[in-house]
Amino acid sequence: MNVVAFNGSPNKEGNTWHALKMVTAELEREGIETEIVQVGNKAVRGCIACYQCAKNKNEQCVLPGDEVNEWIQQMKQADGIILGSPVHYSAIGGTMKSFLDRAFFVTSVNDGMLRHKVGTAVVAVRRSGGLPTFDQLNNFLNYAEMLLPTSNYWNVIHGRTPGEVVQDLEGVQIMRVLGKNMAWLMKLVAHGKGAIPPPEREDKTLFSFIH
Repeated sequence: MNVVAFNGSPNKEGNTWHALKMVTAELEREGIETEIVQVGNKAVRGCIACYQCAKNKNEQCVLPGDEVNEWIQQMKQADGIILGSPVHYSAIGGTMKSFLDRAFFVTSVNDGMLRHKVGTAVVAVRRSGGLPTFDQLNNFLNYAEMLLPTSNYWNVIHGRTPGEVVQDLEGVQIMRVLGKNMAWLMKLVAHGKGAIPPPEREDKTLFSFIH
């Protein structure tokens, strides 16, 4: 089994990276391979709502010039996915948001590529805004019908300068427990495949409140 984690911080080894490393360390102890992909310092355009990915159904976004399509395929091949973001004005970092908007729409219109994969989110924050950002990340996971492991508190860790989060002992425990629970859930999913059939995927029903 393998997990791909996406670092939405512009700092390659900042506090978001440290949080991801805490979680992936537990996964690796359980024999699960991990990789951290750097997103936050890349040039990634936002979705332009052209709907070509829904028309083409080739698992690709039509916008050129970045690594989004490569990252989509990494998500497809992974058994588990971790989304990590810093907090920018009580929200997901801009580059990470652009990536997630495009990637999750592509995967949703291509037969729900991430459905029933295990996915979780972690947030690194200096002071405030961690919970709104955590909620925003979870919106993507929920929309994709992913399976979410939990920890013993919300997946937010605090620190300002790079590496300072290791002093947040409660936050460190949250990440450690999350990694253990994620590994356990992934093994349950793997064990159940072939033994318990998943529910049939339903096409999305769209309803307009304006008539």
